[in-house]
Formats: sequence, structure tokens, C-alpha cells
Amino acid sequence: MSATEGTVADERILQTSPLRKLLGRPELGSVVGAIAVFVFFAFAADSFLRASSISTVLYASSTIGIMAVPVALLMIGGEFDLSAGVMVTSSALVSSMFSYQMTANVWVGVGVSLLVTLAVGAFNGFMLTRTKLPSFIITLGTFLMLTGMNLGFTKLIDGTVSTKTIADMEGFPSARDVFASTLTIGGVGFKITILWWLALVAVASWILLRTRAGNWIFAVGGNQDAARAVGVPVTKTKIGLYMGVAFGAWIAGQHLLFSYDVVQSGEGVGNELIYIIAAVIGGCLITGGYGSAVGSAVGAFIFGMTSKGIVFAEWNPDWFKFFLGAMLLLATLLNAWVRKRAEATK
Repeated sequence: MSATEGTVADERILQTSPLRKLLGRPELGSVVGAIAVFVFFAFAADSFLRASSISTVLYASSTIGIMAVPVALLMIGGEFDLSAGVMVTSSALVSSMFSYQMTANVWVGVGVSLLVTLAVGAFNGFMLTRTKLPSFIITLGTFLMLTGMNLGFTKLIDGTVSTKTIADMEGFPSARDVFASTLTIGGVGFKITILWWLALVAVASWILLRTRAGNWIFAVGGNQDAARAVGVPVTKTKIGLYMGVAFGAWIAGQHLLFSYDVVQSGEGVGNELIYIIAAVIGGCLITGGYGSAVGSAVGAFIFGMTSKGIVFAEWNPDWFKFFLGAMLLLATLLNAWVRKRAEATK
């Protein structure tokens, strides 16, 4: 065998190396971080490892993770959505107010809410692709409009800043079972949002790794002009991604409504940053073209462990934002290091 042939053989071995594949995974850094956070709170808080505590952590993670998954896909596609937080509240408000005012089965309100929320997502994607303005500007505008509409319509229709109760309306029990029920396993209650979260992670991972649409998402996030040149439907892909965020907002909004029966119109402001943080901690790049749905789930899990771990450890919760910011910086640095190591093995 010649030296050239030996070199080619060695390169082929490197291409199939399990270590190289592991280093190339976007979520590797977040997994390492999640293990570190878990071990830390296992020692820092005596009650952290109890089944009931794990259930609480998973619930907190799922309420973030349901939105972090589609936000991660959008970031892989190279865009942001600053309206994601208030869109959750808008979804809940539409369901509640439509059902109450029309005295309809609450499932009718749920269906109308789905259509309205998807329309908001489509609007974001349409405006982005038509105007060529940055997604920051487009979705900031939508954020402000939704914030005002949430408060304005709620006061106009209900006369207060919160909706009327719909707990006694037809269809409420079945809708609550779908969006806000508790499943008991081994004597411990687990919220159904955990199942919604895991289902979204599975579907999003399948889309990214097993479908043509997944290739399109990575392509438009990596280089939009090059993607368009090879026939990728950039406009449809980006509108679809924004509608995916809207779908996640609809699920989260229905959970909000059927968990508490009434909705405060001012809720959701600021949560969009939490969703983005979870996606970034999970390995998504701000510049797009890199990341995974699993990574966003791990990022949400880190968020859940930290928010509840501080409570279980009986620390001052005022420090939570400090820990969240520190985790964001550390995760970003770790993800950058992992990516460099992956590129060095090519």
C-alpha cells in the first residue's frame, strides 16, 4: 500500500470515529453542563433527589422546553422571535375570551386560538421575507403590538386586566385533561406538559435529521443566498419556522389557561429571552446554521434544575438571574470550545 492510500484510509477511519461524532454533536456542551448542575444541586440541596422534586424540576423545564424547541429550530434557521413570550399569553387570551363571549364549547375557542396564533407566526415570517428587515425589528414590532392588544382587548371586552372564568363551560374538563392534567406514576404526579415537551423534541429531531425540510433549515441558517441558489425554498422555510414557534406558543398558552382558569393580560413579557437562552445553552449559535432540538431540551432542563434547585437549597431566589447569566456565558464558551475541537478532528 502506498503512502497516499494509507492517508486516505486514515481519513476514512477519522470520519467514522465515535469520538469525532460525539464532539460534533451541538448538545455535547449542554449535556456536560447539565450533569454538572445536577451533581451540584444533588449535594447542595438534600431534597433535590426526591421523586417529587424531580417532578417539579421536569415541570419547570417543560414549560420552557415547549417553547425552546421551536425557538431553537428558528435560531438554526438564522432568525429570532422576540414576540414568542407574549404570543403565549395572546393564545390563552383568545381561547378564553372567544369561548366566554360566544358561550361556545371551549374547544371552539381552542381551535380559534390555534388559527389566530398560527396567523401571527405566518405574519412574522411573511414580513421578514418580504421586507428583508432583520428579524429583531420585525418581531420586536410584533411583540409591542401583541403586548398592547393583550391589555387593550382584555380591558375592552372584560373590563379588567384578566379574563373571566370559563371553568363551568362545556368542554373545559376534557381540555384541561389534554393541556393541564397530572399523571400519577409510582405515587408521584407528573404534569402532562412533560409529554408535550418530549413529543415536540422527538418530532423536531426527526424533522432536522431525517427530512428534506431539516436540510433546508440548516441551509438557510448557514448561508441564505447559497441555499436559495441551489433551490432551497427560503421563504417557505422561514415562514414555516415562525409558524412552528406559534404552534409551541399555542400549546403553552392552552396550558396556561387550563391550569389557572383565568389569564392575566400582562403575562409573558420577558419569557422570550428565557427561550432563547435555553436554545443557546443547548448549543444553538446566534449566527444560525448550528444546533439541535435535543440541545434545547437540555438547556431547558438546566434552567429548570437551577430555578428549582435554588429553592430546594433554600438560597435567596434573587440570585437566580445571576446564575442564569453565568450559565449562559459558560455554556456559550463551552459550546465554542467543543465546536473547535470537532473542527480540529476533521
